[in-house]
Amino acid sequence: MSRAATLLACTLLLTACSTNDAPLVAEDVVINAPRPAMRMSAGYLTLSNKSDAAITITGVTSPEFAAVEMHESILENGVSRMIELGELSIGAGATVAFEPGGKHLMLMGYRGESDTATLQFYTGDTLVLSVTAALVR
Repeated sequence: MSRAATLLACTLLLTACSTNDAPLVAEDVVINAPRPAMRMSAGYLTLSNKSDAAITITGVTSPEFAAVEMHESILENGVSRMIELGELSIGAGATVAFEPGGKHLMLMGYRGESDTATLQFYTGDTLVLSVTAALVR
């Protein structure tokens, strides 16, 4: 399948997985494929809470990666560093952007088995959102 066809298929799948009826909606999902000889990468997206109550994301998993962590890049005393976010609360009606230089997903231990990756967002043991997107090479 061509790259354009793959991206179109993944966009349609992403749209189907993130309906306006869902309490948590993902948009603009970008999952970078790991560089050659690397097994980790970064992911970016926008999460919108469409519900009337806060949603706290306590974990993210992916079948294509051994581990996924929520991180944030911060500037402290003129030095940029990255910290792990143990959880992320998204207020009712609020939107949080995961973007370069800010909050982002660290995807570690790439299994190298697919041209797509699925991200599964949890509140405790409850799956609140699953989204699949093409790996950007």
